[in-house]
Amino acid sequence: MDKDSKEALQVAKELTAKFIETRTVSPGNFAEIFPAVYRVVCAAIRENADETEGKRA
Repeated sequence: MDKDSKEALQVAKELTAKFIETRTVSPGNFAEIFPAVYRVVCAAIRENADETEGKRA
């Protein structure tokens, strides 16, 4: 697992835990919500990395 994927996994875990704490997500629907949160976080990290690389070039 690459660095970005690990970072996305950690952030998605923390966000989903906050959603459970605020009762936005229940443990019962965790399995359907977590993958969606992970995909959004992962896409945001990669998009940011692409923009950062574009500015360097």
